[in-house]
Amino acid sequence: MDNLVRRLLKASCAFALTAAVAQPALAQSTRTQLKTANKLFAQENYRAALPYYEQVLAKEPNNAQALFRAGISYMTFDKEKASDYIYKAQRLKKNVSKDVEYWLGRVDHLNYNFDEAITHFQAYNATLKSKDTRKKELAQLIQHSKNAKVQFNSPKDIFVKNLGPTINTQWSEHSPVISTDDKVLLFTSRSDNMSNAPVTEDMQGKKKGKGKIAADGQYYENIYEAKRIDDENWEKPRSLSSVLNAKGHDASIQVFDNDTKLLMYRNDEDGDIFYSEKSGTDWTEPKKLNNNINSKSYESDAYITPDGLTIYFSTSKYSEDNTLDIYYATRQPGGDWGAAKTLGTAINTAYDDDSPFLSRDGKTLYFSSRGHNTMGGYDIFKSDWDSVGRKWGRPENMGYPVNTPDDDTYYRLSPDGSYAYLSSYRIGGYGEKDIYTINYIKNAIIRGRVLSQRDSTVIPGVELVFSGTQADKTALSYRDITKPVTGDYQVNVLSGRTYQVAVSKDGKNIETQEFAVPISTNDSTTITKDFYVPYIDTLNPAYATLKPIYFDTDKYKLRPESITELNRISEVLKANPGINISIEGNCDSRNTDEYNMVLGQNRADVAYNYLKKQGVAETRMVTVSYGERRPAAPNDSPENMQLNRRTDFRVITKEGDAAPVLSNPAPASGANSTGSSSTGTSTTTTAPLQPGKSKAKLPDGTKVKTKVDEDSDKVKVKTKGANDEKSKTVTKDGTIDSKAKDADGAKTKVKTDND
Repeated sequence: MDNLVRRLLKASCAFALTAAVAQPALAQSTRTQLKTANKLFAQENYRAALPYYEQVLAKEPNNAQALFRAGISYMTFDKEKASDYIYKAQRLKKNVSKDVEYWLGRVDHLNYNFDEAITHFQAYNATLKSKDTRKKELAQLIQHSKNAKVQFNSPKDIFVKNLGPTINTQWSEHSPVISTDDKVLLFTSRSDNMSNAPVTEDMQGKKKGKGKIAADGQYYENIYEAKRIDDENWEKPRSLSSVLNAKGHDASIQVFDNDTKLLMYRNDEDGDIFYSEKSGTDWTEPKKLNNNINSKSYESDAYITPDGLTIYFSTSKYSEDNTLDIYYATRQPGGDWGAAKTLGTAINTAYDDDSPFLSRDGKTLYFSSRGHNTMGGYDIFKSDWDSVGRKWGRPENMGYPVNTPDDDTYYRLSPDGSYAYLSSYRIGGYGEKDIYTINYIKNAIIRGRVLSQRDSTVIPGVELVFSGTQADKTALSYRDITKPVTGDYQVNVLSGRTYQVAVSKDGKNIETQEFAVPISTNDSTTITKDFYVPYIDTLNPAYATLKPIYFDTDKYKLRPESITELNRISEVLKANPGINISIEGNCDSRNTDEYNMVLGQNRADVAYNYLKKQGVAETRMVTVSYGERRPAAPNDSPENMQLNRRTDFRVITKEGDAAPVLSNPAPASGANSTGSSSTGTSTTTTAPLQPGKSKAKLPDGTKVKTKVDEDSDKVKVKTKGANDEKSKTVTKDGTIDSKAKDADGAKTKVKTDND
């Protein structure tokens, strides 16, 4: 804990104890509870103090002193509640403490209210005398808030994930150590065998509850092991043997030598580094590293390089004010560690520098520091090795959200280096420090097609522009154009955000849609996304031959021009016997939705019945009504309403198939057709059907078999419906011979020729 914090707590405690005794109006039980709470508070046993403060507040909710000190106590594991309590205490009693502005600054900083924190720190600073040593620490706190504001407003595209309640508890979990195969996690916890049992005291101050209790009222640190079930889940942790977990604090540091040895911390002689060797399923009695590493001062953490020749460790041995610095030592010919050497002022600061860890190639050093440009408390920094200058480069803050305004420590890369583990106390956790994973957000491949909303046919030549932002609000833009024939597109986008997708063709915007891309933490994520847009490709042969027919207001009688169009559609269907269509009735919005659904069905049925009389088999046609639900234009003018009073004809395609190219019907003898020569010789506009057999199943369950002979001059189509309705159509040299039987057994026979 910072020296300033300790001094303020000590002064505040003395004041509060006096205040508790000086209130004769309090009931005896309330005075006793407050006295007990203040005693525990003075011992920094905040969890034990809180139940007593809460008992006081249950009887006296406006007791400013109890609120103020309870708020300070909550800061270690519930920052938001801490803010509520301290602010309420100040509202009730402006001068609840002479240090209240300091504590408001601290709690605002932890809750990301950086401007407010600076204001409170400055207000507190103004109350101090010019030579007060606290001014220097306040200047640092103000700088922390400024640093935090910069980092918070420039976040990295990083995914931070809590390991969950199987690993993390209401107590502190830290020092994650992962096995070489990434399947076993060792970590340190202050829980009582992961039980979450609370620590309390009775009215005589005696500890209650299971486990080993430290001076601060929490359980001693123990080392636990959990085995991975899958990418998201872990088995229930088990406490490692009593050989490792002794009477005091024991913490995991690193497994090395192919996971056969464990580097660990034990609070022996103010804290030393030990190692233990694997023995079957257990571990041997830990042994201290030599005196070049350990001392009578505090050694907290260490890292041994994969070759086993160098150790980096944190020690306060060489510091005048007992702050931690990072040193290293190399293994001597005799096998033990040589003299310690400092990493120098590029890494070490006047504040604590701790928790060293190197990338597997040894070129990047990760460590925690209270110095440099920290956001507050410990932050994670990295430094790259300068091979030319033979020194570590200037440390770089890993940025938000790796770092937060509170302590962030024990950054440990996974075995393959693709992600990292981290211990951090942040809002949304389970209490105090939790263990998290840190993943850099990766690209995802988005692929799919652009299809017509009207009939699900693909649209080639469409431009898609995906527009979004990085975490720091920098603009992102990705583009592709759908391919000919297939209508496919593919873009590589940064995952974990919502994109605005602008869809346009021939320079004209069709529409803009939103598409949320989930977070991907690997480079192999592929997402399929088809875009359905209100666009009709009038150059597609299928549309050129199957045009809509239109109706008068509230009518479903065929107009003369509609009969002409239906005759042409009939000829197209006869020329393309393997094609089936959906006949779709539509309305404007003049009447109710229910009424328009019936009217739309009548408009579909009248076209269906006419085509049936023209010899189109029933099994090749289905009808549907959309009422007013699929307008071709807004219903805001008589002209637009006319466009909506229509029946559409849509070629039915199998899912995933492109729209078929329809052959135009053969022209009458001697007549010029589109694309004919000046001599009157007709030409076909499309390639003939390919020889062979095919099968398809329509959405209504109808099965369709098609056979085209070798010369492509004879086509046979058979259909069978869900209710045993059948049809058979044979086309040869322009002659059509069609037979059909409906579900009731009624038969229809149609035969046409070229004449």
